[in-house]
Amino acid sequence: MTTPTPSDGPTAPAAPAEPAGPAASAEGGAVPAARPAPAGKPDLASLAAAMRSIERGDNPAAPAPRGDAAEARRKRREAMAEEAARLQALEAAEAAGTAPVTAEVETAADEAGTAAEDGSSDTDAAARAADGQAAGSGSDSEDAQEDPGKEAGDQAGAAPEPAAPEARPRTARTPSAANGAAGGPRPPAGTGGSAAPGRGREDAARQAPLDAAAVEAARQVLAGGGAPAELAEPVVRALGEGAADLVREDPWGVLGLPGVRVAVEQVDAFARAVLGGEVGPGDERRVRALVGHVLERAAEQGHTALDGDALRAALARHAVPEPDAALAAAVEEGRVLVFRAEPEGAREPAEDAEDADAEEAPVPLLFGLDRYALAEESLADGCVRLVRSFEGDPEDVSPDWEAAAGAAPSPSAAELIRAATANGLVLHTGGEAARAEPVALVAAARAAGLRAYAAAYTDSGRHRLARAEGIGEEGAVTVAGLLAGGRAPDGSLPLDLLAVLDAPQLSVEEAATLVEAVPDGARLVLSGDPHTLWSAGPGRAFADLLAAKACPRVTSRTPDPGPIGELTSCVAVGELAAVDAPGKEVVVVPVRDPGEAVHRAVQLVADSVPRAFGVPPEQTQVITLAHGGPVGTRALNAALKERLNPGPGRFGGFDPGDRVVHVPAPGRTHPATVVGAEPDGLRLAGEDGQVLVPRAQVARTVRHGWAVTGHQAAGIRWPAAVVVVPGDAGPLLTRGWVYTAFGRGERHLSVVQGADQALAAAVAGPVAKERTTRLAAVLRELAAE
Repeated sequence: MTTPTPSDGPTAPAAPAEPAGPAASAEGGAVPAARPAPAGKPDLASLAAAMRSIERGDNPAAPAPRGDAAEARRKRREAMAEEAARLQALEAAEAAGTAPVTAEVETAADEAGTAAEDGSSDTDAAARAADGQAAGSGSDSEDAQEDPGKEAGDQAGAAPEPAAPEARPRTARTPSAANGAAGGPRPPAGTGGSAAPGRGREDAARQAPLDAAAVEAARQVLAGGGAPAELAEPVVRALGEGAADLVREDPWGVLGLPGVRVAVEQVDAFARAVLGGEVGPGDERRVRALVGHVLERAAEQGHTALDGDALRAALARHAVPEPDAALAAAVEEGRVLVFRAEPEGAREPAEDAEDADAEEAPVPLLFGLDRYALAEESLADGCVRLVRSFEGDPEDVSPDWEAAAGAAPSPSAAELIRAATANGLVLHTGGEAARAEPVALVAAARAAGLRAYAAAYTDSGRHRLARAEGIGEEGAVTVAGLLAGGRAPDGSLPLDLLAVLDAPQLSVEEAATLVEAVPDGARLVLSGDPHTLWSAGPGRAFADLLAAKACPRVTSRTPDPGPIGELTSCVAVGELAAVDAPGKEVVVVPVRDPGEAVHRAVQLVADSVPRAFGVPPEQTQVITLAHGGPVGTRALNAALKERLNPGPGRFGGFDPGDRVVHVPAPGRTHPATVVGAEPDGLRLAGEDGQVLVPRAQVARTVRHGWAVTGHQAAGIRWPAAVVVVPGDAGPLLTRGWVYTAFGRGERHLSVVQGADQALAAAVAGPVAKERTTRLAAVLRELAAE
């Protein structure tokens, strides 16, 4: 079985574990004392032995000791409904002028979870990511970290912020029922349907002021233990006015706090200073915090779960004396969920006795935090709901839809229109040129009177959609803007058809929230390029949906044009081929060392590309592998700033005219230009107007943007791109990264090549480094019920 089974161990029946309280360290807050095991439950030693027995294959039929999957989905729906009701009440109170600003409001600065540039090489490497974290709450603690912050709206179990609900039924309309112009979800005021960075009720400028005495008390406790005093504010915001006492009682609790990034070794030193030298590595509070910490760090590498061996190895590296007992305690207390991994070839029945014996081979258990488990369960549940609630008949296509398919701009677009006519959920894959196919579908649906929308992941993508015929400003949205718009009373979006482009960029939590908001009977098309980088956040939702084969898939046959399109098509199949570029559309610039790489990149942006192609420096984007290193974004941005906009950096390192990226959440990159500084923060000008980034968020969410990483560039295109491939690229260099970076230039691509044969080897290798997820297995099981 792939989905978790009821929580009775193989050695003795056990009642389902109670969920950990809100103060559990894996989720942030003070750690409660361990509860005594209720009568009838196995002790921790028995539970640990049971899990080991399952992993060894001693008892293949034994269920994994964890909670119920249906209960997990129910909990997430209830939590989202409660949050939606709270936000709707707040909206109504604001309209009446009586809404207080509450301490519940969180911002990107409150959550420091980040994703690595392209995941980790394996689950053991993901577990090792928990080692050696740098101190502080900023995002510069790891050069491999992609994005500096994570918004509160991305938390599992918390609904995106809805505006005032619209009185519409949850079910979608059909063309025959449509009357007049299509009315759509109301976008946030002034955003044109997109999610402008820093705007809305989640803006940190509107956070409730912290109690000064509480902050000072926390600062004294932190300073007394040798911890950075600047952690006081995020600690108080997470724990409340009693933060000082809670941290004093459980110093390791800071490992699980949003907005706080500290190394385990530093927290150990802090704990010894606060509690005295008597504490040891087996302290229950330390062990409890470390289990959650390791799983959170693995999530930053893209994993939604870890196998037992990887998790135990990570705990052992942190000197946890009994990793088995630590896992058993976390499972018994409900802080960690256990799942039986899907065996290789589980979808194919055994054909002979030898195959049947192979099916009884040891199967690893997967351990995960409930927020990601709930997201995967909810996403799978929502997909199955859309498939089963749609009432279309594949054999009875209306004349309007058939006419739309006949008028489609390409055979692949016609195929997609016909597939969406007959199905509630359709997956669509293709390159840059294939984006025209879901656009044609949405345009046809809007022409038929349906409430149809095309959603991009980025502001840049939304602007491109808005320029498409039949879409316009009203039909083009961002994913974040769509989810922040109007909702029906039950929390669903008032739409009949939604096509989501850039679907590979959706984390599992974002995908779950999106699918849950699509009403019964509506059509959802998830479209994306399977060769591009996976999401910056945890999971690989689009890839897992493709692997599950639970709904129709339309594969575009429309090739990307020109030399750049030919090059990316070769990369997609694992070949690094020389392409004919008579107009210098693709240029390779060999370099010998990092210094030369930086010099040539600056030269290309400032001189060569403007002179040869008429593309100014502000329309040329430099893309590199990581933030750190001699050819990382920091080094490149420093050199580019010195050449293009020299200045003292008088506004927290920034000057007016500096090119920057604002990254309020993993994967959400907003290119902008610095306008100036104000008492409350840094003012930026982007595609959707100006935004004020609060002072507390600037260091964490704003970087210079002449050079960005591959994940920051995903979903955005520029007239020209300069891709820098350093000689020390290492495991971050993958086929998916190369494909994504090479495809960012519309008219011109320069490749500053310092990796020699390592570039071709990366292109010939896997598309991406593996991530441990459960979505495909859960979806297959639910679809089979």
